[in-house]
Amino acid sequence: MSTNLTIVSSNRSFGGWHKRYRHTSLALGCDMVFAIYLPPQAESGTKVPALYWLSGLTCTDENFMQKAGALRLAAELGMAIVCPDTSPRGEQVPGDPDGAWDFGHGAGFYVDATQEPWSRHYRMHDYVTRELPELIEATFPVSAKRAISGHSMGGHGAIVCALRNPGLYVSVSAFSPISNPMNCPWGQKALSRLLGADRATWKDWDATALMQTTKTRLPLLVDQGDADSFLAEQLKPEDLVQAAKAADYPLALRLQPGYDHSYYFVASFMEDHLRHAAAAF
Repeated sequence: MSTNLTIVSSNRSFGGWHKRYRHTSLALGCDMVFAIYLPPQAESGTKVPALYWLSGLTCTDENFMQKAGALRLAAELGMAIVCPDTSPRGEQVPGDPDGAWDFGHGAGFYVDATQEPWSRHYRMHDYVTRELPELIEATFPVSAKRAISGHSMGGHGAIVCALRNPGLYVSVSAFSPISNPMNCPWGQKALSRLLGADRATWKDWDATALMQTTKTRLPLLVDQGDADSFLAEQLKPEDLVQAAKAADYPLALRLQPGYDHSYYFVASFMEDHLRHAAAAF
């Protein structure tokens, strides 16, 4: 399990606590920071369910916790929220060789890399689905009832985590997910480096491809803004819809008029996603 858990900051919020911690991740081979919101119900030691939130490109745990407006309702619902970072970081962790923002630090894509030099550190799927929940549930009054959600790259990660791990989560949802990374520039850049040139191996990390083979049938809620500048080239929700129809998968995709890719959009519909998770808890 992870080692050397130390607190970075602590803030009272809506009767509960928002806390940030640093720890040494064995899966990623570096120090990581995560945030957790513990609702008031957890103060007595009562174990509460948890929503794991995966953020998008260039983000950290702070984007969601500060901008999504989720903590008030999480307190009301008695739900913890866990926000990991989006990738491994540190001097020993390789980033984008060209210094680009869409790969490397802040852009781990929630896959387990198989190619050097990425395979030593870029194992975000293992971290999110195994190491971090083990740490959370052993350290805090948090139960094994888990929901997962995310935005953009994190929306991709949330759907992939749920589809690859039947029974691990009771709920899944996403905002503006990268729905078909095998067929968009962001995904092709990341998957070719992290997984290699054989596109057949990419299918295990592509929500649209996984939709056709998964054994899970968790109802999936997806919100997408129709004014999102990344919609046509990068996100491709229509591919996910077609795959869900072919597989008879329970997908509800809501195209929201006038909304973009920002946290203004996420905050506008966050309540629906928290209640989606709470209904499953």
